[in-house]
Amino acid sequence: MVSQLRDALARAAAQSPHVLIVDAVGKAFSTGTDIAGHLEHADDPDRLRAYADELVGLLNGAILDLMAFPAPVVTAVRGPVTGGSMGLLLASDIVVMSEGAFAQPYCAEMGFAPIGGWTAILPKRIGEARALEIQLMNRKVEAWRAHALGLVTAVSAREDFDAELRQQVDELRAKETGALMTARALIRSEERREEIARGLDAERVKYVERIALPEVVERMRAFSTG
Repeated sequence: MVSQLRDALARAAAQSPHVLIVDAVGKAFSTGTDIAGHLEHADDPDRLRAYADELVGLLNGAILDLMAFPAPVVTAVRGPVTGGSMGLLLASDIVVMSEGAFAQPYCAEMGFAPIGGWTAILPKRIGEARALEIQLMNRKVEAWRAHALGLVTAVSAREDFDAELRQQVDELRAKETGALMTARALIRSEERREEIARGLDAERVKYVERIALPEVVERMRAFSTG
């Protein structure tokens, strides 16, 4: 799925859109790591590490694709955002979140190393102390707190969500495109993206190191069964 996302982003970029909208179908925006997929390889530590390495590498690529996308990125968060999928939110320029949605890491619960920018991007957005609290205690960041922390542009009631999303898109489309992209290029500069890429790669390395540990596999199995 992450590979398909990257392909879709490449196709969208080739069309030179004014705005990119990242949305999801279903109750959640994304529930993060596919535990079942990991467990398919759990009897062979080397295969499990290789699978995790490929998966997180693709996720990191998608995050960087969004940050370098040739148009403003608007993300619609209608439901929970957990695990590495947080990176898609962190890579976006404008985020509209439903008032019932939330973000939550779940890394410490599962024994995973954080991925998706929880260490590579989030601390510089909200400060190290808050980022550590959220991750160490597996805090649920409700929509309004996410807004207060500067992670979300607008919070909307479910029945008004599409109208709010459209308003954000229309406001962007009314601006002069060159000015938007100049601001975006300065803030998301190549130097800054390279720094983030190094942080994301450090997350990948630690994730792969931990994923086949017996205690982590045991937690995944416990989660999968109930």
